[in-house]
Amino acid sequence: MADLDILRARFARALEAARGPAGGPDPAPYADNLLTRWQEPQRHYHTVAHLAAVLDRVDVLEEYARDPDVVRLAAWFHDAVYLPDRSENEERSARLAERALAEAGVPAAKTAEVARLVRLTVGHDPADDDPDGQVLCDADLAILASPPSRYAAYTAAVREEYHFVPNDAFRAGRAAVLRQLLGLPRLFRTPYGAAEWEATARYNLRSELELLEDSPSGPPSAP
Repeated sequence: MADLDILRARFARALEAARGPAGGPDPAPYADNLLTRWQEPQRHYHTVAHLAAVLDRVDVLEEYARDPDVVRLAAWFHDAVYLPDRSENEERSARLAERALAEAGVPAAKTAEVARLVRLTVGHDPADDDPDGQVLCDADLAILASPPSRYAAYTAAVREEYHFVPNDAFRAGRAAVLRQLLGLPRLFRTPYGAAEWEATARYNLRSELELLEDSPSGPPSAP
C-alpha cells in the first residue's frame, strides 16, 4: 500500500512548483480529493499503488521532460476519474484538472498543459517533439515491462475492474488493445524507456495475445 502522507507531500511539491511564487490555496484538500478518487472501490489496478508507481517512473525519466512538475500533476490527474464501464474517463479527468488546478493557482498555460497530457493517455502516442508527453506515456506504460509475476498480477487486477464484461467479449476487447499497442512503432519514446522497457514489454504483450488467441477459455486480462 502506498504511503498516503508521502503522496500528499509529493502532490504539494509538484503543485507549489507549478504555480510558482504567487502561491495559492493549501494543497492538502486537493491532494485529499485526488487520493479519495484513487481509492474508490471499483479500482483494482488503477489504485494509489499505480499512481505512486507512475510518479516514481516520472522521477526516473524527469531529465527528458521540459517541465517535470507539470508531468507529475498530469500523473495525478490521468486516471482521477475512472469508471470501467465508461469510455470518457480521460476527458473527464482532463476537465477535472482544468477546474481544480485553475482554482489551486496554477497558471492557465500550465493548467492547459496538464489537461493536454491527461488527454494524451487515451492512445499513448506522443509526438516526437513532445518530451513531456513522452515522459508521461512512458511512465504510465512501464507496467508492461514488468517481470512475469508482476505482469500477471497487473492483468488479473485489471480483469477485476472489468468483472461485468463476459469473458468472450473481454478477451476480444483486450486482444484489440494489445494489437493496437504492438502496432505502435515504439511503445516507449524516451531513451531510457526504449533501452530498458521496450523489449520486455513487447514480449509480455505478445505472450498475452498468444494466450488469448490460443485458449478461448483461458485467463483474460484487461486494457
